[in-house]
Amino acid sequence: MNLIKLKNMFQGFREFVMRGNAIDLAVGVVIGAAFGSVVNSLVTDLITPLISAIIRQPDFSTLSITLNGSVITYGNLLNAILAFVLMAIAIYFFIVVPMNKLSSRFKKPESPTHIDCSECLSKVPIGAKRCASCAQPIAS
Repeated sequence: MNLIKLKNMFQGFREFVMRGNAIDLAVGVVIGAAFGSVVNSLVTDLITPLISAIIRQPDFSTLSITLNGSVITYGNLLNAILAFVLMAIAIYFFIVVPMNKLSSRFKKPESPTHIDCSECLSKVPIGAKRCASCAQPIAS
């Protein structure tokens, strides 16, 4: 009896794993991790040194204030915020914008679902024989 329950559990697990969504998710996670390292390298090795060349401070982690004997290193927060903003900019301009342009080239134009009535200019469904607003016959 327990062997049958165990077999059913494994069969259910196999069906779950073999579903398209689980496979797509796994592939997305792996590609996302690989892409994250590429974007991280872009920000760390290219964009951050350019910014540090302009403002002449490559690392903000040394920035701190002392308040009642406690050292508050706000520079680490600035580094994290800067890294996040730079990553978001890099992802947007190097991934989102090109992908949107690429997908718009392959996107099929939407077929119209309504036409304008020649008499009252109201929207009329494509298959209609008469306008619902003015009862004017619609030429097909």
